[in-house]
Amino acid sequence: MNKSTPEAASPLPLEGATPAARQSRFRGVHWNGRRFGRWLAGSALIAFGLAGCASLDAQQRKWIFQPSDRTWWGGAQAAEGMHDVWIEFGAAEATSPVKLHGLWLPQERADAPVLLYLHGARWDVRSSAHRMRRMHELGFAVLGIDYRGFGQSSAALPSEDLAHEDALAAWQWLAQRQPRAKRFVFGHSLGGAIAVRLASEVEDAAGLIVEGSFTSIPEVFNTMRWGWLPLGPFITQRFDAASRIDKLKAPLLVVHGSDDSLIKPELGRALYERARGPKRFVLVEGGTHYNTNAVGQVQYRQAVGDLFGLQVAHQ
Repeated sequence: MNKSTPEAASPLPLEGATPAARQSRFRGVHWNGRRFGRWLAGSALIAFGLAGCASLDAQQRKWIFQPSDRTWWGGAQAAEGMHDVWIEFGAAEATSPVKLHGLWLPQERADAPVLLYLHGARWDVRSSAHRMRRMHELGFAVLGIDYRGFGQSSAALPSEDLAHEDALAAWQWLAQRQPRAKRFVFGHSLGGAIAVRLASEVEDAAGLIVEGSFTSIPEVFNTMRWGWLPLGPFITQRFDAASRIDKLKAPLLVVHGSDDSLIKPELGRALYERARGPKRFVLVEGGTHYNTNAVGQVQYRQAVGDLFGLQVAHQ
């Protein structure tokens, strides 16, 4: 992944652009996996020179999440018109109430299914506004949230456990406001691992969708240039979705782009294979880590209708 910013990318419109143009447009939008791989390799070599395990853990949290209060310009445009919501709750490690900021896209139908959207790393929830709107077009009312440390949510250094706590708070918020609606969880990239943990622990998830996600952080690292190094014991933020997915009781839809060079399709397939079912794996030909949701909308529409038994809206 190069160091170009979305603002400096090609001005080609997103919809209708070629897969290559979409990939260029979104370089740098989410998780800088190569940078994380280089950092983790270096961290292992100096691990015993660090002040302690806490320092190593904090650095991993910074590099895995790359928390920010920024988005790319296309995300800001797509987020316009969405409703701001605030979710306040008492967190285990916080001395004052936590406030999460979210974006809400309601449906006119009172019985519309509801989707909790969990984003990946680096940018705030606005960066996922295009993806949220596409899921809204399929008939879902959509709530996307920022974890602590992102966007306008409470300041904190995110971690696997804190993000799970935030996702659970958002899930409970939806249950209070949409008690009769079927509720689904959607996670993209790093958000996929957060979504797996949430959906495998709650009893009232109607379904789980993960896109461009993985089995665990150590297995992602193994696919990178420095993956031959034995760094497993040094990884504290493991996001081990593979060990949790077999506890999932709800139907599972795993979607991956065939040209995803950041999170290999084999990792999405391996996660799917660990699940018990009912389940479906959708490989979107030509899809990258960033545009699979757009390129694969026809496949999404069919899979959501078939697997979850929903009456999918048609455009």
